[in-house]
Amino acid sequence: MFQTRAASLMNSRDSTLAGLLMRPRYEILPLDGIEDQVFEHLDTQVVKVTVTASPRKGLGPTVALAERLALGGYAVVPHVSARLVRDQAHLDDIVSRLAAAGVRELFVPAGDAEEHGEFAGAADLLEAMASLRSQFDEIGITGYPESHHLISDEETIGAMFAKAPMATYIVSQLCFDASVIEQWIRQVRQRGTQLPIWIGLPGRVDYAKLVRISRKIGLGESTRFLSHHRNWLSTFVTRQFKPDKLIEALGPSLSNPAAGVAGFHLYTFNEVASTERWRRTSLERLGVG
Repeated sequence: MFQTRAASLMNSRDSTLAGLLMRPRYEILPLDGIEDQVFEHLDTQVVKVTVTASPRKGLGPTVALAERLALGGYAVVPHVSARLVRDQAHLDDIVSRLAAAGVRELFVPAGDAEEHGEFAGAADLLEAMASLRSQFDEIGITGYPESHHLISDEETIGAMFAKAPMATYIVSQLCFDASVIEQWIRQVRQRGTQLPIWIGLPGRVDYAKLVRISRKIGLGESTRFLSHHRNWLSTFVTRQFKPDKLIEALGPSLSNPAAGVAGFHLYTFNEVASTERWRRTSLERLGVG
């Protein structure tokens, strides 16, 4: 009886995991070559593609790439970083261009630019969008399981409450510790925010690149956690991180309806081909061909 129950639980978790892997979000950087990678490796009917914004290059490359991918048939989600939007006229122009290209979803982070124009944070930008928000089916905001390197914990918590009524889902910042992610999800729910949560995970990414970027964006605890758990790299010879162990550790939250996990937001760091191979292999292992 115990074995039957255990097998049933395993089958339930596998089914849940397969469902989440069948409809992922892939985050990419608007750099040279990435457009070709997306068209070559990603199915327009399966993967939703999110396009980040660079404080150094501004929103121009993000909007332009989002337009091209949308016209190519992808469900695309450009990052409209609040601190990179100069003023209301700039915002109106961005929204107009994206809507004309058929973009139906936006992701609105504060952004990491040290200087900013009219909008200091995501809540300011979302308020300024007002009726423009109705042009989009979905609007996402950021959640921080760990401390943000530029914003205090108190500010990020307050911002969550301010932004939530103007958004439809939350994407968690990159974190490598399942216990930290699960605790954060519980805290979000305890504070009364019930928006669906997309858990941010690294894709199948070069290990050195992952540690380097994690340090750059201020993920101190996660970087230390990653460095101390190199046994997670089952293929360490290739020096590529695989999210399997992290996903396995998140199993209870993934299958708990109260957690409200909508799916996986995979930070590819433009390693699209290897991340997609990993996803398809994972689905095959779960019995989904």
